[in-house]
Amino acid sequence: MKRIISYTALAALSALGHLHAQASQAFKPSEDPKFLKNAALQVDQYIAAFYRSKKLPVPQVTDDATFLRRAFLVSIGRIPTAEEATSFLEIEDPTKREGLVAYLLKSQGFSSHMTNWAFDLLRIADKRTGRNATNEPYRHWVRMAINDNMPWDQLTNSLLASSGDGWDMKSAGVGYYTRDLGMPLDNLANTMRVFLGTRMECAQCHDDPFGKTERHDFYQLAAFTHGQSPIQQGFADKTLKEFAQKQLQTPEYYTTKLLEDKVYELSLGGGGVGQIPLPNDYQYKDGKPGEVVAGHTPFGQTVRMSDRQMADDGRKKFAQWVTTKTGDQFSSVIANRMWKRVMGKGIYDPVDTYLPPEKTNTPDLVTYLAKLMVSVNYDLRAFQHVLLLTKTFQFATNPNPSVVEGGDDFNGRKIERLAAEQLWDSLITLAAGDPDKKPIRPLDDTIYFLNKPVLVGRKTMTQLSKEVLAIKSEQELTSYMSKLLAEMSDNSTRSSSDSMMMSSTASVKGTYNRDAKIRASELPSPAPRDHFLYLFGSSDREVIDSANREPNVGQVLSLMNGFVQRELVNNPNAHLYKSLVGAETPQEKIRRLYIAILNRIPNDKEMAWMLEEVKAQGEDGYKNIVSALVMSSEFIFLQ
Repeated sequence: MKRIISYTALAALSALGHLHAQASQAFKPSEDPKFLKNAALQVDQYIAAFYRSKKLPVPQVTDDATFLRRAFLVSIGRIPTAEEATSFLEIEDPTKREGLVAYLLKSQGFSSHMTNWAFDLLRIADKRTGRNATNEPYRHWVRMAINDNMPWDQLTNSLLASSGDGWDMKSAGVGYYTRDLGMPLDNLANTMRVFLGTRMECAQCHDDPFGKTERHDFYQLAAFTHGQSPIQQGFADKTLKEFAQKQLQTPEYYTTKLLEDKVYELSLGGGGVGQIPLPNDYQYKDGKPGEVVAGHTPFGQTVRMSDRQMADDGRKKFAQWVTTKTGDQFSSVIANRMWKRVMGKGIYDPVDTYLPPEKTNTPDLVTYLAKLMVSVNYDLRAFQHVLLLTKTFQFATNPNPSVVEGGDDFNGRKIERLAAEQLWDSLITLAAGDPDKKPIRPLDDTIYFLNKPVLVGRKTMTQLSKEVLAIKSEQELTSYMSKLLAEMSDNSTRSSSDSMMMSSTASVKGTYNRDAKIRASELPSPAPRDHFLYLFGSSDREVIDSANREPNVGQVLSLMNGFVQRELVNNPNAHLYKSLVGAETPQEKIRRLYIAILNRIPNDKEMAWMLEEVKAQGEDGYKNIVSALVMSSEFIFLQ
């Protein structure tokens, strides 16, 4: 066994040493290790054939330290702790890379990192821009779907066919539609882009001059999801408006806003009428302004809705078409998204513009990956497991641009900056230890009235929503609001247990607020504009995949004067410094800092430089080393 540093974490080493046994118990039969290895080998064979066709040299396999850091950042979005890094590097086992991948994919960190991806793709924010409405139950539904590794086709179907109470976890997927309340056409365009890699946004207004989609096609597709409205919108909308106008800016007014913003507008009635009128500015010969058209799919297997009578299952038929009747397009798009996530670049780019296999540089590989996605039953964890086991993933970094236009040449992973979430989660790891030991953010279904928690321990938003949506008359709703206001205003009946519950609620909000040292996936979404995550390019959740990795001066200033210096470099209680306990020489301390931050040992030249710094600055020299390593390109970039 190699000796890297003298303080080997025996427990962690033992855990990594038994990864195969743990993995066989953790994964379903469809994720059998033999199947995964054979699938990875098949992928590598397609890549090898590509090399031969392009006369490219086969890249070298990267060293253990680079693989370690790459595997952690790609699969769980953070660097390893010092203990994890030491354990892996000290193991002399030819199968340890396979074991590491299994260890990572069954960790809480995998679902955390996947949640960041899902939130960005689906534009999930805690609140709605310019409104008092919350997306809390929808956010939690998606978070738990990712945490439970819900198959992608099932997740997609649950979102697109959804209807019902937005606070009920059985139907909270309606947030996919209510998140875009009043903008159903924009929602449809985003749906086609996200799930089928088809860009149809131009067809809302005119025939697409760069594609085959006509405006008539777009409206026929929009007919499937047309007729979206909150449950009981008719009498509820009328009653709430009358109540609000009479009692403007009073407790009665804010009671109506509570029900409107956080109950009715989070619900979705009906199931899609299957018909829609053409817009008043419709300009083509295949239809007239105001003419009603029925649902009709533009490609794949034909699905039609009746043009004689309205239906109530349009969204269900639309969801089934997207997931099961578009040939290999649905599976190919998500397979390419996962390939880019693991390998750093899509087989074809952009990943939200589908290309048939024959139009890509590697038709056989694209076809195989689409079929592989189906064979693992759209299990995104199992699919990524295959990719992480390939030699292709292990190839050394290639600093040169791709030799193939419009896609990846597979000739080694490209160097890329860490995403904001990867950088944050890695810094949290250094500052506070393994962040995956902390519980994920729970559903906050506390009732807030005038920005204060009320009825704590007596009623939740989930219960309130169920009661309100069951009301079926104006008179009953008015009576209910009066009683609710009285209950929320009555503080005299609050028990000691209620006070304890309120304290607990405040504690939960504090634990998961913007200043918490927890995973990015559990922080407020999107990040506030003055937060580290926003500064480093995290998504604003307004546009699909809107995160960026562009550098700016503010990032440098933040690393030099902000969180890194305050919570890491100058914080003697930072978890990073615990790794120095027991080290008896400057060389050993420097070695441990390199292992913790860059996940490798320093070379002779680096060791000499760092020893000079410690000799000149004493104990402060170690702080300077930490600062230099964290701000280095090697830390900020993924190789």
